[in-house]
Amino acid sequence: QVQLVEFGGGLVQPGGSLRLSCAASRTISGTMGWYRQAPGKERELVATITTSGITDYADSVKGRFTISRDNAKNTVYLQMNGLKPEDTAVYYCYARIWIIATNFWGQGTQVTVSS
Repeated sequence: QVQLVEFGGGLVQPGGSLRLSCAASRTISGTMGWYRQAPGKERELVATITTSGITDYADSVKGRFTISRDNAKNTVYLQMNGLKPEDTAVYYCYARIWIIATNFWGQGTQVTVSS
């Protein structure tokens, strides 16, 4: 099993920035990333990053969000700049260990963008 613990959510004004972090309880040989779920909507991909650093972003966050990863610390980060009210959601950390083809999820952290 893998435990994922997220940090960094909160309330921010439009145009502001937040940095999310997620620490895994063990080494993740695979993909880590972030999904989000807004009220009344399905969970959607925000950004992912592989062990070797290959990234993928949702079109809605390209140019504003940056995902990074510290493999030595088993931690993934999401730097969010230029936040918009439509970015308001619960953000979930995600990890997929390729060799066992299993997904793990964090408990979620609330991000609210409002004036």
